[in-house]
Amino acid sequence: MTARSESIQIDIDDEQMSGTFLSPKSKVPGVLFVHGWGGSQERDLERAKGIAGLGCVCLTFDLRGHTGGTGIPLTRVTREDNLRDLLAAYDRLLSHPALDTSAIAVVGTSYGGYLAAILTSLRPVRWLAMRVPALYRDEQWHTPKRDLDKLDLRDYRSTLVRADSNRALHACSQFTGDVLLVESETDDFVPHATIMSYRAACQQTHSLTHRIIDGADHALSNAVSQQAYTSILVDWITEMVVGERLSIIQSK
Repeated sequence: MTARSESIQIDIDDEQMSGTFLSPKSKVPGVLFVHGWGGSQERDLERAKGIAGLGCVCLTFDLRGHTGGTGIPLTRVTREDNLRDLLAAYDRLLSHPALDTSAIAVVGTSYGGYLAAILTSLRPVRWLAMRVPALYRDEQWHTPKRDLDKLDLRDYRSTLVRADSNRALHACSQFTGDVLLVESETDDFVPHATIMSYRAACQQTHSLTHRIIDGADHALSNAVSQQAYTSILVDWITEMVVGERLSIIQSK
């Protein structure tokens, strides 16, 4: 199935974020990608092209502060700013005429995975994929993210955090859709304890798939790790989309 590409602007406050719609020719599930801290939509865009070919409307975008320009500089961006960016992107995806609004997947990486988890408590999400989701204390929510104490974050992420003590984990504890959790074996930023905190929080999910990419670091620095993650994600999205379509056919 051929995907159409459309460059868009997402309005937020007095600024604009760049985004890219990829969509087929009929109403289908939607997939929203959220990149990590300091990243961009570039890597997400490559994966979105393949997933759009499966028959999904995909939206990738650049969080404010991450691509230069005249908006909020990265040194001043807060989690509140970027969560509002994600909400604006979600709402823009929902307005796409080809979209089945009851079938939304959100795919987040690291910081983007953390924001995606919180999003599930604010907007309807059917499927949630998180690769090496980061974890932050709820305190200092309005403090520029770059100013957060990195040593404190390292210690926090190295312990098992209860779902009732963290906003992102609490959102996961209430989520009833399907979850994909992808871990990197040699991750120095998001350790195994953080992944297990997310996994332990997912008590009401319809399904939970946990995959570990052997030998991979946080950034998936080599091509083998990149391809491994692409395969995991595409296979999971394919399973979810095919399952969704079969349920529609059986209900008719």
